[in-house]
Amino acid sequence: MSRQKENILFDLDGTLTDPKEGITKCVEYALNKFDIHVDHIDQLIPYIGPPLHESFVELGGLSPENALLAVEYYRERFRAVGMFENSVIPGFPELLQYLQDEGYSLYVATSKPTVFAEQILKHFELDHYFKHIVGSNLDGTRSKKQEVIQFVLDENQISPEQAIMIGDREHDIIGAIGCGVESIGVLFGYGSEQELRSAGADHIAAGVEEIRNIISHIGNGDYSYGYTK
Repeated sequence: MSRQKENILFDLDGTLTDPKEGITKCVEYALNKFDIHVDHIDQLIPYIGPPLHESFVELGGLSPENALLAVEYYRERFRAVGMFENSVIPGFPELLQYLQDEGYSLYVATSKPTVFAEQILKHFELDHYFKHIVGSNLDGTRSKKQEVIQFVLDENQISPEQAIMIGDREHDIIGAIGCGVESIGVLFGYGSEQELRSAGADHIAAGVEEIRNIISHIGNGDYSYGYTK
């Protein structure tokens, strides 16, 4: 049976994997270079998800120029150790296998640089599930989530009506809306339910199994399951 929405796009950080330890330690490392210190590393959780340069400006209070330096300091530690201070969200390998077996085409759309996303997914043996892994460029271009999603759609000749975007932060939802793509916000990442609803998520999933249920209902033409409007 053919489905209208047979292409599933996933965010990486906070959706497929929990990168808290690596990202917060790398942010701390970068901020320390500017003599900025935090009382507890959990204060840096808001850096998980949004484009890094944007976060160093908006959250760290750095100038755009210093934010560029901070990104380089961040990557210095991230390349060496940070990218693997990470873990797969429990249940996701099984979900990806199920969706692949059901004939869905799976993609990754992340603000993290593509080269790092590819290495992380390969490290956790998840890369083979995805037809295309797309992130930002190392020079800072294509860092907005809408740009990443649109690139996945364009490169794979997917119409917005044929896709679903799954993510844990408002940037995922706003990016999906900007591309005309239906969205599922997940609550096991780093965005609150209020954040996801306010951003306009079409569906909310409390856990991995609920993602499967929502996709199954959509595949059967039932768009009301998990609907937030």
